[in-house]
Amino acid sequence: MNFYSYLYFLCFALATYVVYLIFPKKARWTVLLLSGTAFYLFENLQLAVFLFAAAVCTFFTGKVLTSLQERFNTEKKELPKDEKKKLKAYYTKQKKMVVLSAVLVNLGMLLVLKYTGFFTYMLAAFMRPFGFSAEVKPLSFALPLGISYYTLQSIGYIVDTYRGKYKAEKNFAKLALFLSFFPQMTEGPIGRYDHLMPQLTAGKGYSSERFTKAAVLILWGLFKKTVISDRASYMASTVFNDYPRYSGTLIAVAVILYTVQLYTDFSGCIDIMSGTARLFGVELSENFRQPFFSKTVSEFWRRWHISLGTWFKDYVFYPVSLSKPFGALTKICTKSMTKFWASIVPTASALLVVWLGTGLWHGADIKYVVYGLYYFLIMLIGMVTEPLWIKLSDKLKLDRKSGIAEGLRVFRTIILVCFGMALFRVDSVTDFGAIIGKIFAFQDLNDIVNGQLFALGTDWQDFIIIGLGILTLLIVGILKEGKKDVLGAVSTGRIYIKWPVLMALIIAVIILGAYGADYGEVDNIYAQF
Repeated sequence: MNFYSYLYFLCFALATYVVYLIFPKKARWTVLLLSGTAFYLFENLQLAVFLFAAAVCTFFTGKVLTSLQERFNTEKKELPKDEKKKLKAYYTKQKKMVVLSAVLVNLGMLLVLKYTGFFTYMLAAFMRPFGFSAEVKPLSFALPLGISYYTLQSIGYIVDTYRGKYKAEKNFAKLALFLSFFPQMTEGPIGRYDHLMPQLTAGKGYSSERFTKAAVLILWGLFKKTVISDRASYMASTVFNDYPRYSGTLIAVAVILYTVQLYTDFSGCIDIMSGTARLFGVELSENFRQPFFSKTVSEFWRRWHISLGTWFKDYVFYPVSLSKPFGALTKICTKSMTKFWASIVPTASALLVVWLGTGLWHGADIKYVVYGLYYFLIMLIGMVTEPLWIKLSDKLKLDRKSGIAEGLRVFRTIILVCFGMALFRVDSVTDFGAIIGKIFAFQDLNDIVNGQLFALGTDWQDFIIIGLGILTLLIVGILKEGKKDVLGAVSTGRIYIKWPVLMALIIAVIILGAYGADYGEVDNIYAQF
């Protein structure tokens, strides 16, 4: 989505907002439903059937789960204690079957559309050593807009209803709105029903303060996306698309620029969508919390794509950790291992499932599996070696909380993340190995100063703009780490503070944004997932 696409999107959002304000308070949620439906149908009329199918499946599953729970509550009243246990076991089994069926339906649509080609290709590769030599071309399907996001929202709703966190929604249209709220449709964040639904149906009216906060957040997102991300993309794409031609030095710069591009693209889009949602009185879940200030990779992933991480924690990690097979594994480890390893092995096993799932969620390709395993191994190494580092620090009398020590840990984390982002960007694992080899060959270091760096689609003026943009992000991030919300202060500040900042952002986006005749269109990176 380029700058002009965002203009179309924001015009659509503002038109929706005007209609939203005209409608009576109790009926305003229907405007959001109709706008989400229109937005989706405009994107792809035929594939809208999958969103509708997910909504139908999710709605009726919730109704069935609530009905089973009510029947159990009614039948247990007159039963003795032992009979109540049997009845509870019976209804629990019934509810589990309903949940499993609904999850399989929702995941089934995602697997067919997104992963059929991958699994077919992998099966053919597996069969090849056994004499199967037929050429298998990966199947390709058009991917419905936001299917990875609304599928996880559907599953989260179903599981929460099963757990009794809340009763099922009685109104199908409202449940459909929960899955199709248009600001979060393209890139998330992944919403929770109990957080979103009260806001979606509140029907809040106009508020100048809320409108200003929305405008500041939208402009901040556009600044990240058009001024920094889209500009950084040109050199990164030039080098990654033909890396054998370039030195390890230029590849290293491209890796750093791609990391900057990915962060400002994804977080910028989230800011735009969150600002848009704020117009309607909806606060979307926080999805980024200054991830590049993290001291470990584990902390980085608690700050990056937060809604995805918490979803996997709540609906994969904890259920796997508390399942009977993992309970048995824990018992075996407790009996046969030291206390340290008995705590590490079960946790690492559940973490492996999470990171395999996280990798595959990002895409149907073996590189995404390796991408997930990369972060799993780094976290595992961190878990295993942390006690050793603590002992070593104590022995050498090093202050692990000193500014220098924490700065080095942040720098180490950024390096590890940059390599992870390079794996995310390359076309294959083989290409990743090749570019890592070139980087560590330390050849042609003078490419930084001999002009080669500025002949790859990003000239020295672009680097200055990118550098100033990163510096701006850094300052805002440092202040936010210190509990000073710059954007919030601007939104609620006096007019002589508010308007100059708003004008500065508008001018920066219009004048410094990488769009127009001299720039090609740069799609949102995470929209493909």
